[in-house]
Amino acid sequence: MTDQNNHASNIANSPIPAADRRAQLAALIPEAFSEGQLDVAALKRALGFDAVIEGGERYALTWAGKANAYKVLQTPSTATLRPQRDLSVNFDEAQHVFIEGENLEVLKVLQKAYFGKVKLIYIDPPYNTGSDSFIYPDRFQESKEDYLRRINDLADDGTLMREGFFRKNSKENGHYHSNWLSMMLPRLYIARNLLREDGVIFVSCDDNEVHNLRCLMNEVFGEENRIECFVWKKSYGGGAKEKYAVTQHEYVLLYARSLEHVSALWLPPDSEAVQKYYKYQDEKVETRGPYRVKPLEATKSMDERENLVYPIPGPDGKDILPKKQWWWSKGRAYKSLEDNELVFLKSDEGYSVSYKQYLFDGEGNQRGAKPFSVIDGIYTQRGTSDLAELFGGKVVLQFPKPVDLLKKFILTGDDETRNGIYLDFFAGSGTTAQAVLELNLEDNSARQFVCVQIPEPCDGDSEGAKAGFKTIAEITRGRIAATIEKLGKTADLATQVTTNLGFKSFLLAPSNFKQWRGDGIETAAQLAEQIELFTKSEKEGAVVEHMLYELLLKFGQELTTPVETLEFALSPGPSPASGRGEQSQVFAIHQRKMLFVLESFSDAMIQPLVDLKPREIIVIDGVFHDSDTLKTNLDLQCRDADIKFTCL
Repeated sequence: MTDQNNHASNIANSPIPAADRRAQLAALIPEAFSEGQLDVAALKRALGFDAVIEGGERYALTWAGKANAYKVLQTPSTATLRPQRDLSVNFDEAQHVFIEGENLEVLKVLQKAYFGKVKLIYIDPPYNTGSDSFIYPDRFQESKEDYLRRINDLADDGTLMREGFFRKNSKENGHYHSNWLSMMLPRLYIARNLLREDGVIFVSCDDNEVHNLRCLMNEVFGEENRIECFVWKKSYGGGAKEKYAVTQHEYVLLYARSLEHVSALWLPPDSEAVQKYYKYQDEKVETRGPYRVKPLEATKSMDERENLVYPIPGPDGKDILPKKQWWWSKGRAYKSLEDNELVFLKSDEGYSVSYKQYLFDGEGNQRGAKPFSVIDGIYTQRGTSDLAELFGGKVVLQFPKPVDLLKKFILTGDDETRNGIYLDFFAGSGTTAQAVLELNLEDNSARQFVCVQIPEPCDGDSEGAKAGFKTIAEITRGRIAATIEKLGKTADLATQVTTNLGFKSFLLAPSNFKQWRGDGIETAAQLAEQIELFTKSEKEGAVVEHMLYELLLKFGQELTTPVETLEFALSPGPSPASGRGEQSQVFAIHQRKMLFVLESFSDAMIQPLVDLKPREIIVIDGVFHDSDTLKTNLDLQCRDADIKFTCL
């Protein structure tokens, strides 16, 4: 019973990042551990270090509460995600996910199922302007235990309690910057775990914390994985309220999970750029499209290379030499000359050589352009109108990020498949979700978003409250639904995009399973009482579908994993009354390779289940109704068929 209860307790907890790293280190350098403890001297020997920094002066980012922020990070979550079919669109087929709940707890819940799977993360966290209200792990006057009790306090409907949750981080607060850093650190740490090896993260910020954010990103992601700091010119006017200078910009930091796995960043040219620059055509127009003309002669800033100085025969028979050197090798230039891909322009000084840059490469891929570090022409006012257009002109939230800005970031971090997972855990009004949905329709792709938003109350005088929204999360969910409705009217019914026009809505909620509490057991009677409570691992009244999605996550399965519902007879023959025996539902995933039995069970189901030849059968203890014989029979049959049997 004890082993089984421990399994139930473990399955209800999220992974602990530090424990995973210890296991990885032990597997990589086993000689650095002795009786389960780290031997620092042995680790130094294995790594070839003669000395380590143990104190004194060194470069580091530190703040009041940093140690507690790490403790909060390492504390597992016992929460789960409850499906909300009535608030979803096309729930069973949808490949997009919206989650309402406090994002640190949500990230912990998602960690096992989404570890190393996310292609791109974009977040727009609070900027710490002095008027922001947000959650941070340490009030400095409360213990870590008090904090954990507070963030795990949930209402009867499963939503996190809001009282004391959103606190204004005033500049008069002595830990003003520390609070913000303590809020960001654990979230960024888990975000890094979720990224693929070629994954990237964009983080918006302004002058209040960009200096601290860059140092924090360096600590979490590594300075060597920084790609760029974009400057977004967010407005074209303003200044009436500014005392010293008109602030028109914000920043977006871009980091890679591992820069060595990230290829060059490219953006497809927009229609205006194509019309402006690609205005010439030749005999290759049907396969290569129009072309633009670019000089073949290198600029003065390029390093001198003798092999790039050679003559190119001009149209008048005379050789043309560069003033410094050509961009291309002689072989490549002469091949382009032979293929009619060089252009000779005449001036008073003679001929110059240019080359044709076609819109499409030889494989039919549209040529892109590297993104510029300064982003201009996409203004924050557009973000307000983007949202208003979906709500009948109502301005339900001021100045969300523009959809075109998010599209630019998504396209910048995309790969050629364009079907990865795109995460935003400060979802706000849902700009990221709308950008993904629209891009999928524009280029017929299958990107999937996961958006997380806490149920932050809409102020009573806000436009959102006046429009009937109680929380920002309701606005987010409403925007996603409105975008789907809008795109559904224009989508080509023959494309795959229409099957991706839907989303699953989830709510952060308490676990459906009991938590084994051994810390307060001091007597045999207390132990017996605790064991009695664990006769069934699931809580009283737990809903089957809610348990299913909790177990999917705990067993490393994404929330969009297709689920097949199978029916099995509980008895060999039909009942006289209905002519049909009682049925039990079994849930199957991955072509029936993994089965979940969560409703009821009988001897009549054993052989049909085994005949499906799954890899694993997962059963909650309550379905056996205290019958050890029934449980043992299933266990033995699974062993004989080489099927893994897991009882919770």
